[in-house]
Amino acid sequence: MNHYIIDGNNLIGRIKFLQMIQKKDKQESRAGLVNLPNRHFAGKELKQTLHFDGHQNLPLSVLKGKIEYSKNDQSDNLIRREIENSGSPRLIVLITSDHSLMNFGKVCGCTVISSDDFYRTIQSSSERDDEEAKISQLSNEKSEFLKLFQERKK
Repeated sequence: MNHYIIDGNNLIGRIKFLQMIQKKDKQESRAGLVNLPNRHFAGKELKQTLHFDGHQNLPLSVLKGKIEYSKNDQSDNLIRREIENSGSPRLIVLITSDHSLMNFGKVCGCTVISSDDFYRTIQSSSERDDEEAKISQLSNEKSEFLKLFQERKK
């Protein structure tokens, strides 16, 4: 089972609307970020750890995993330790655009995806889900119209 390790602050910094929110309310930007992988990973068999710098404010939760706060350390150090302590780093998918973390992950055998690429994947997945929902809705409406039309013919 793949284990996604996400550099949360790095990912927030790559998503414009979360960047804007973070300038006003760090907790709100974290909550906004948590929703993205929760939706994206729903129904998938995996594990995830979302890392944030600093201390926990209000409790947040992720599906199929946990959130780690660095407290007085840097989240990059916690991410490195998590990779080092992993029994199978080849099953880790590291999401970051921090070059030193990317290089560390590659050396350890992790799959590394840039934060930008990960966000694009989430966006395209969300767009496909929206399209499928619209198609389903149109199909349901068509069925309803056909039922109404057939009833009028009788």
